[in-house]
Amino acid sequence: MRFASVIAALAAASSAKEIPKDPERAAELYDSGVMHERIMADKAQQWDRQARMGVLNAVGAAQFSELPFAQCKNGKAAPLDPFQSNNASTKFRCNNLNLHHFLPHTDLGSTVGLGSSSWGWVSDDGREFAIIAQGDGAAFAEITTAGKLRYLGRLPQTTGVNPSQWREIRTYKHYIVVGSEEPKHGIQIFDLKKLLDIDYKKGPVTFSPDSDLTGYWNDLPLGRVHNVVQGPVENNFFYVNGAQPRNSSCLSGLIFLDLTDPSKPTSPGCARDDGYVHDAQCLIYKGPHTKYLGREICYSFNEDSLTIYDVTDKAFPETVSITSYEGATYTHQGWVLDKENQEWLISDDEYDEVEARGVASNGRPVTFIWDIRNLEHPKQTGYYQAPRRSIDHNMYVFGKYAYRSMYTSGLSILDISSIPSDPTGRGVREVGWFDTYPEDDGLEDGGSLKFSGSWSNYGGFPSGFILINTMDRGAFVVKAQNPLP
Repeated sequence: MRFASVIAALAAASSAKEIPKDPERAAELYDSGVMHERIMADKAQQWDRQARMGVLNAVGAAQFSELPFAQCKNGKAAPLDPFQSNNASTKFRCNNLNLHHFLPHTDLGSTVGLGSSSWGWVSDDGREFAIIAQGDGAAFAEITTAGKLRYLGRLPQTTGVNPSQWREIRTYKHYIVVGSEEPKHGIQIFDLKKLLDIDYKKGPVTFSPDSDLTGYWNDLPLGRVHNVVQGPVENNFFYVNGAQPRNSSCLSGLIFLDLTDPSKPTSPGCARDDGYVHDAQCLIYKGPHTKYLGREICYSFNEDSLTIYDVTDKAFPETVSITSYEGATYTHQGWVLDKENQEWLISDDEYDEVEARGVASNGRPVTFIWDIRNLEHPKQTGYYQAPRRSIDHNMYVFGKYAYRSMYTSGLSILDISSIPSDPTGRGVREVGWFDTYPEDDGLEDGGSLKFSGSWSNYGGFPSGFILINTMDRGAFVVKAQNPLP
């Protein structure tokens, strides 16, 4: 480690903060669910306005069409299609990321659009598949060697429920696990190997949510959840977060879902000590805190705190620590930098820009940096602030990069390799950017505090292609123009 890096690390350690929750604010806004409902209502109001304006890509109101390859040149990626070349809504700001393909939600089988979560799956023979959440189900597409989305089919939402913007999907071995905020939806388990035999030349296949599922679980008071989270594959567990209502027996905490037999999922219990869990990452612990080596640890994002659980014993889970931070408004999601070491973690806050709290009071989203080398006393050591005005949402770490969906400012890729030597965040830098929402390009700071644009992304494909799912348009495939440094 260079001398300057040593000095930076020592400075970060001396200024690291371990801040407890504000009990009055927690009781008023978070334990009651007031803040969560406020954010959901804010989003619903904006989406209703967009629907009335006809700017959502749904059947009968399709605003967007398929787009081909576009090189990022002079800060813009514009399609080569002459019919689109003069359309400002198809000129995307960018840096080092080329557009390889775009398909609107209507071309991906949805009648309502409303994109949300996304994830990826790689088959044993190396084929890459995109899983794209929409308001009325999940679309499946293969990513070709040229970076094209080849639409294969879809899994509709649970029969009899209404469409929902909130649909979350993650993989478990060769299955997907699907949850939704829509009441009575429950948890769908679907075998992705069904995609391998589809002949796309014969047209897409619509699977039945009644007869084509491997398994289904709905032992929930209202049948609705906010999020589903992968656990360590070797443990055969998945985690269900934010199941409503908050006064249920699990208090909307982490619900354990045993998928040893995916056709017969069961739940042995839950972690409820800190109430509602919005998102989490659950791993076998391999970090420096020797007391927890080999234990199953969940890093959970609980609206106003980073809450760490030891869930090794599903009958008796333990809360390891509950830590807040300056300006905490809605602790949304986060990821560890390195699953093998688990010394550092990054997180985001979905509403601090909107309410102008803490570092994000200028409307520019913040990625918080945490020292988690002591699980019982995690400390927030620094942060990275984005250069453009927007709201941050979902981010995931692959290799030494964080892939961040930033709503109206699109996908931002950060090189986070400097954090272990400089936990202040001063060495973090953006190495790729693709703006999927050009409507606000002319605004101050090049963005807006709206719940539109990019909801999620997946940067884990071996090919280097990156999937971006947007709420209003559809799915993008992009790739670095020059190798990421």
